[in-house]
Amino acid sequence: MRHPLVAPLIAVASGILVSHAVRFEIWETLLALTLLLVLTLVAARRSRRVAYFTCLLTLVFAGILDDVLHRPGPVPEIDASSQETVLLSGCVVDPTVFFEGRDQFTLKLARNADARVTLAVREGETPPDLRYGQQVEIEAHVRPIRNFHNPGSFDFAGYSARRHIYWNASARRGAPVRVRPGRCGSMFSAIIFSLRSAGLHQIERLYDRDPYATGMMEAILLGQTAKLEKIWTDHFRRTGTFHAIVIAGLHVSVLAGFFLFLLRVCSVPQLPALAATVGATWIYALVSGWNAPVVRASGALTFYFVCRFFYRRGRLMNLVAAVALGYLLADPGALFEAGFQLSFLSVAAIAALAVPILEKTSGLYAQGLRGILEMRRDYQLAPQAAQLRVELRLLAETASCYLPLRSDHLAVALALAGRAILYAYEMAVLSTVIQVGLALPMAIYFHRISLSGFSANILIVPLLALVMPIGFVAMFTGWHLPAVMAEWLLFASKKIAEWHVHFEPEMRVPDPPVWLSLAFVASLLVLAYTMRLPRFWRWLSLATVLALFALIFYHPFAPQIRKGQLEFSALDVGQGDSLFIAFPDGKLMLIDGGGIPVFGRSAKPKLDIGEDVVSPYLWGRSIRKIDVIACTHAHDDHMGGIPALIDNFHPAELWTGANPESEIWSTVQQHSRERRVKIVPMRSGRCLQFGGAAIEVLSPPPDYAPADTPKNNDSLALRITYRKRSFMFTGDMEKPMELRILGDNLPIHADVLKVGHHGSKTSSIDPFLDAVMPSFAVISNGFENSFHHPHAETLERLAAHHAGILRTDIEGLVTLRTDGDRMYLETFRYTSAR
Repeated sequence: MRHPLVAPLIAVASGILVSHAVRFEIWETLLALTLLLVLTLVAARRSRRVAYFTCLLTLVFAGILDDVLHRPGPVPEIDASSQETVLLSGCVVDPTVFFEGRDQFTLKLARNADARVTLAVREGETPPDLRYGQQVEIEAHVRPIRNFHNPGSFDFAGYSARRHIYWNASARRGAPVRVRPGRCGSMFSAIIFSLRSAGLHQIERLYDRDPYATGMMEAILLGQTAKLEKIWTDHFRRTGTFHAIVIAGLHVSVLAGFFLFLLRVCSVPQLPALAATVGATWIYALVSGWNAPVVRASGALTFYFVCRFFYRRGRLMNLVAAVALGYLLADPGALFEAGFQLSFLSVAAIAALAVPILEKTSGLYAQGLRGILEMRRDYQLAPQAAQLRVELRLLAETASCYLPLRSDHLAVALALAGRAILYAYEMAVLSTVIQVGLALPMAIYFHRISLSGFSANILIVPLLALVMPIGFVAMFTGWHLPAVMAEWLLFASKKIAEWHVHFEPEMRVPDPPVWLSLAFVASLLVLAYTMRLPRFWRWLSLATVLALFALIFYHPFAPQIRKGQLEFSALDVGQGDSLFIAFPDGKLMLIDGGGIPVFGRSAKPKLDIGEDVVSPYLWGRSIRKIDVIACTHAHDDHMGGIPALIDNFHPAELWTGANPESEIWSTVQQHSRERRVKIVPMRSGRCLQFGGAAIEVLSPPPDYAPADTPKNNDSLALRITYRKRSFMFTGDMEKPMELRILGDNLPIHADVLKVGHHGSKTSSIDPFLDAVMPSFAVISNGFENSFHHPHAETLERLAAHHAGILRTDIEGLVTLRTDGDRMYLETFRYTSAR
């Protein structure tokens, strides 16, 4: 067998998958393992094939047992609500990460129970310099980490729990951080963090006048991404080259190659040099924050060293399988993380597809270009390689007759040019194989498949790879010349990415259907198998892979909506609004895009609700385009996610209420102009037919003049009617505008009311509810929000009007559908419980 560890890896991974689908107890798994081991020993005497099969089945149950043993225990709890102030006392285990106007660190409260603490810092105030191992006390509000309860949402709570972080703690502005005497933590970790801090300070000193270079160098060299702005990295994301910025296996490979080269230049023997390189990569893994991809790459290099030490051939696929197997046995939950899948799938694609292609093409000629003047090597090479050497030497001799150069110098120059051409070809093959091999996880996790990445990776990856050794030389020596060289390389890679973006289709990729995902995986496995078969089968397999790749990219599948029904879905976006409307004839509308209120703070939130919460839900329903986006008013919790949604779904029109000038409204207008979206101001009295339903604009009135800053009563209010049923959407409209609508005698009865201003007591007054008489009242609000929405008085008024109250903080996604007669209700909580 060429790769004996691949089958055991698949078996163990299958066991982990089965364990997540079907719950096993330890005694059941141990009993099955015992029976299978006995069966394997009996079968080994009669049939090797049967024994091999039972052995693999045993490994499947070993994977199940591994997952059962690593099953998380009960989630730790703090006996306090998010509205109470508690005194947190613990050990700083992840020192302060600085944002503009904000300070964040991780505090260990107990064993395997950490909290992420955020301090609000006044403008001009210096954040406290907290170090690893300090014991601190701070008064803060604490709330458990909670997911957004929409189908397909990222399990951030589970992701954090795997890192033993269970709470978010926020201290009030100006709250003191009391440092207690004594130290905690380990001395080893303290040394590692001090080295990391020293490296960050050195980078900041070298690039003190260039925030872009500072943020990029800290990310590339030490994995510190806190200072990376989204606008800086957007071009790299769109061209599929962002992996070259975030620390991963590529960085370890470059660093190891550079370190090994230096040791070999210093005449250190091969095995000792390799051993020292392995040690250096593990130190780098520690200093860079014990980043999972770096740990995996360091583990792979360690396995390679062990193979070389025992004079074993290091087959790449077998090496990858060994590292993945060890990683899964230590942490089976890693199988479900995108980073783990991308790391191993990329290397597996190289080993299974790229290496056979290169062996059959450039590999032969690359051997022929080495030592071009050594004629004795001609007899030791394959006929194609030997022929290339002879022809190059003949070409050099012929050219020397016309040029004032010696033939041997020309031959060496031709060989170097040939090697450069082969290198470009090999990079093109590797880039293509990785882009195609990772198409499925990239579509599922990031909803991006970069076409320009085929060429962008060829140019950008080598440039950013050079940044690694040059940047480390600058960081260790403080020498400005290598620092300037690294900065120039960053600038060049940025310009290349920006140039490629002009040719990149502005398309995001929805989730592919299950059948297409399975077919694409199967086609890749068949292609890997046929790489050593006759050419006909290789080309047939390749054509199948490319056809399925095209289906994933173009996604010619209809959105998952029910024609003939009017659907209203209130997404769980925290303390904000984002409402999805599907009309009977298939047209789609989005009312607001959610967002995080910033209250004038200069520090912008890292989470983009439009990109990270609303868009994945829509992509999960195979939606690529929205016909209309309606912005009720220019508050961040309603309009903050709109720019990303405009970019991702290219609406034809943007409906607005009365919006005064503000930062977020200016951003929305800019994105609308760039995407050629028509902005349509709406005023009450307007009626239109849209998507097979009737839409009436209830507010703002034609004579309404907004104030200098956005207000709740600027809100665009709509009433949508389909046959006998109607829905009302009021944004954050408050009492004065509700009274104005009542005074205008507009028809406002609705079966479903999206309650105004998240259930605040300033909205949904009794006369307004008397006129609407809703059967269902939907409230979009954040779990245990600081505004205490919905207010108890509002809930009492809704209950007095016999409205069924549906809250996104409790129910998650709320969906109401109607065929014009009957109403159908679904919630995330109910469907998940089923």
